[in-house]
Amino acid sequence: MSENAYEYKNGDYVVVKALENGVNVIGLTRGKDTKLHHTEKLDSGEVLLAQFTEVTSAIKVRGKAEIYTKFGVIISESQNK
Repeated sequence: MSENAYEYKNGDYVVVKALENGVNVIGLTRGKDTKLHHTEKLDSGEVLLAQFTEVTSAIKVRGKAEIYTKFGVIISESQNK
């Protein structure tokens, strides 16, 4: 186990609430080469709870959604402009 295992196991959470159908939530890997490692598609009203981990260093949201973090709430814009 890495020396930062505790930090990763207790990583920050984000909550993504879809405000329209077809919102994509994409997990990106940590390390030398950033790659996609997981995707979810949410419909309006669906909620996804995600955590930053030893594998996940970034989370990308496409579509109109409310994103709840310890820093506050961010509302992303729709791709269908």
